[in-house]
Amino acid sequence: VKLDEVEVKSGEEEEETLCTYRSKLFIYGETLLDKGTGNKTWRERGIGEARILRHREHQRIRFLMRQEKTMKVIANHALDPRITLEPNAGSDRSWVWSAYDFADGELEEKVFALRFANSDIATEFKETYEKYQKEMESLLAGEDKADESGEADEAAEALSGLKTADEE
Repeated sequence: VKLDEVEVKSGEEEEETLCTYRSKLFIYGETLLDKGTGNKTWRERGIGEARILRHREHQRIRFLMRQEKTMKVIANHALDPRITLEPNAGSDRSWVWSAYDFADGELEEKVFALRFANSDIATEFKETYEKYQKEMESLLAGEDKADESGEADEAAEALSGLKTADEE
């Protein structure tokens, strides 16, 4: 049997990887057996590379994690400035947060826990995550880049020269 090579698109072609951390992801919620009972527990979602990516065109930053062997997306959300990483009870090497996730193809709020090999890596992840959150916050506020070329000043000058029919 001869198979032809097929180009596979991951959706990450337009993005650059800002950082990568090997970790284990957990999700808090109901299992299939507990649906509708309100009985929520932590479930392992997968082991893999937790990555922070920046889009080359519009500069938006997102958190993406794929399962190690299958490459299935297990976490995919924007680095919203409102997300806060909280320490997980009883562990200095994991963080818990809530975010609107798009890993399953539809936007839904989920609670995640990410566990690292040791507390130093966990601390480094939190610092990096919060640094890029601040960057995303300034991007969303429109302060992402200074107007070095002076285009805004030129536009303001051109607009000030405009007159309406009432002013003539």
